Amino acid sequence: MSLINTEIKPFSATAYHNGKFVDVNQDTLKGKWSVVVFYPADFTFVCPTELEDLADHYAEFQKMGVEVYAVSTDTHFSHKAWHDTSDAISKVQYPMIGDPTHVLANNFEVLIAEEGMALRGTFVINPEGQIKVCEVHDNGIGRDASELLRKVKAAQYVAAHPGEVCPAKWEEGAATLTPSLDLVGKI
Repeated sequence: MSLINTEIKPFSATAYHNGKFVDVNQDTLKGKWSVVVFYPADFTFVCPTELEDLADHYAEFQKMGVEVYAVSTDTHFSHKAWHDTSDAISKVQYPMIGDPTHVLANNFEVLIAEEGMALRGTFVINPEGQIKVCEVHDNGIGRDASELLRKVKAAQYVAAHPGEVCPAKWEEGAATLTPSLDLVGKI
């Protein structure tokens, strides 16, 4: 079964955010668009490049009304230590959620149980708490925040324009499609 269009499951966790430890739960992710990005572990190699890329694009996500959440199975204490010691991670202004009990990784089906770590999972959640984008990578494959921005824009567009769909490589302002009988076989 796919997680697409399912509602996020209940959870309670602690995040490191802007110099403080804050409580986060499923209701925190509702009421606005959210992006949840799972990564394997703090103090690793591909992970800081991804989180820094997200940090470099964070203002764009914020302009779109989107909050970004980074999640690993490390603790919120580990996130703080990483933030305090890494030039790349010190740029992060979005919440970094600790998931040492693996509740979130299990809820989003990205846990590698035998390793106690998560796969690289990316989830776009609408304001109603439904998962609209779900992408999971092998841990050796880094993600691109620019492409994630494009997907969020497409998800927001489709939500605001029922009956329209965004074709491959769609960019904001480009033509969309309206599926109909007249369109069948003409693309």
